Amino acid sequence: MPFTPLLLPESRDAAAQSFDFPGSALVTAGLVALVYALTQANDYGWGSLETVGFFAASAVLLVGFVAWESRTRDPLMPFLIFRLRTLVGANVAGLVLGTVVFSMFLMLTLYMQQVLGYSPLGTGVAYLAVAGTAIVWSAVAAKLVTRLGVKPVLVAGMAFLTAGLAYFTQVSVGGSYLGDLLPGFLLIAIGMGFSFVPISIAALAGVERSEAGLASGLINTSQQIGGALGIAALSAVATSTTEQGIADGSAAPFALTDGLQAAFLGGAGAALLGVLVALLMVRRRDLAQATPEAQLALEAA
Repeated sequence: MPFTPLLLPESRDAAAQSFDFPGSALVTAGLVALVYALTQANDYGWGSLETVGFFAASAVLLVGFVAWESRTRDPLMPFLIFRLRTLVGANVAGLVLGTVVFSMFLMLTLYMQQVLGYSPLGTGVAYLAVAGTAIVWSAVAAKLVTRLGVKPVLVAGMAFLTAGLAYFTQVSVGGSYLGDLLPGFLLIAIGMGFSFVPISIAALAGVERSEAGLASGLINTSQQIGGALGIAALSAVATSTTEQGIADGSAAPFALTDGLQAAFLGGAGAALLGVLVALLMVRRRDLAQATPEAQLALEAA
């Protein structure tokens, strides 16, 4: 777009006078320390000085971020936006969704390639059952939201995700696509379609127009942070269970499968938490005040 700089004026936030570099540095460093602690805990040992030190450093940095944001003139994250319980619930649900979906695809890829012996191409083709049907269920979810509301659709979506992950806890060394994977894929596809659409709407419901950009960025950040933390945490669960199985004399495929089953069980527990969040924190009163941006999110879905 060579003519863009000439035809479009620069947009600026008149209210912001400076970039909140300390806030961005504190939250980034805190999250990096947390993810590093989770991913390296199996090597260092969960009770080791290194692991405890990184967890402590993460806590200090994140507390420092909260303290700084509450005092600075132009905060990166104005905490007044959290006055809406539905917005908080949507972001917690988004964090859970990122945790579940990102880590699930990693674990399933490991299962298909390292246990069942699928090629990378075969693994990609296997995922078409999720990708293809999730598109259809997203369209269904958009229709249901207009008729039933955001909350029941989100609860149903998280419930389907929980069921799909619970189904994957029975994967076996001699498993098959039709028996061990396809039913779970179909459940997950419904869960993804029924979760992403209402979360996107709930994250913008009730916010002021001037806060719409902040709310949109917040829900995207919540999902990405959930993905990073989910992969780190559930990988640690799978790795520790696999290493314990090998130490006890299990063959590598069986030990790896046991580790993946443990990770899927942890993912199912996280998804169940998402069901509770949707039930307890998403309020119809906030959703009734949906902004035009929330309506656009629904139309885009």
